[in-house]
Amino acid sequence: FLIFSQIQSAGSGVSALRLVGSSIDHANQVDGIPEMDQDGAELHPGSHDIVFDHVNFSYGSRPILKDVSLTIPDRTTTAIVGPSGSGKTTLTSLMARFWDVDSGAVKLGGIDVKDYALDSLMHNFSMVFQRVYLFNDSIENNIKFGKPDATHEEVVAAAKAARCHDFITALPDGYDTIIGESGATISGGERQRLSIARAMLKDAPIIILDEATANVDPENEVELQEAVKALTAGKTLVMIAHRMKTVQEADQILVLDQGRIVQRGRHAELMKQGGIYADFVCSRSSAESWRIAGRKSREVKAEI
Repeated sequence: FLIFSQIQSAGSGVSALRLVGSSIDHANQVDGIPEMDQDGAELHPGSHDIVFDHVNFSYGSRPILKDVSLTIPDRTTTAIVGPSGSGKTTLTSLMARFWDVDSGAVKLGGIDVKDYALDSLMHNFSMVFQRVYLFNDSIENNIKFGKPDATHEEVVAAAKAARCHDFITALPDGYDTIIGESGATISGGERQRLSIARAMLKDAPIIILDEATANVDPENEVELQEAVKALTAGKTLVMIAHRMKTVQEADQILVLDQGRIVQRGRHAELMKQGGIYADFVCSRSSAESWRIAGRKSREVKAEI
């Protein structure tokens, strides 16, 4: 038994060494990633149109976007739709230069995004994602994340515009309430509205919405839609959306499939063309019209 206990300890040590070795290898891989060029200039574009010029992009050896060319005019709304994995989120990430393209160019106001200093480029973008991250800090500091030097009055004005002032003032400490890591003490709809308030306080000319209202509970949906409308007024709006109402009202709809833009145009034009977009609309309309019936007979029926 004495010998076995020593062997058992040695086995545990070997397992720990394997874990440590794997962690060191992963850290070395991250450390070996080339740094993104940040030697750009402090630029202020005259307009906020976005242009993709024959862009190709891949994650490692896996191609994601293939020869994508598009133009998003200033102060217009562009909706991006397509199957899961088609490259929608990657497309919006390249606009803000979260990644560098493999070939081609992404331009903001006629200037390649690589020519901007990082802070200069990010000054033009506000982003609201489906999964919101909030810090273990006060509500006020979370809203001020987009504009650290904002006054309390500016924070309150943004919160009111984002339809979250009422629930904030109902909390024990109001704007000084600590909301926990990732906003654990508030609901998903409230987290979304706080992220919109953060974006409104920043007041950037370009708004990117990545399925921002996809998982919102029904009681918060109306207020969230009003907040989004207030946020995007007079801005260049790029949104990944699955809700038909917002898609249909867009000035331009881009349909992505397998990393390529296969259709583009307004809602009525794309419905006449048929194809992926028309199928997408029909499937959504069918899904939204289904309901459960047959309570008395206990039979579950789906009616369209």
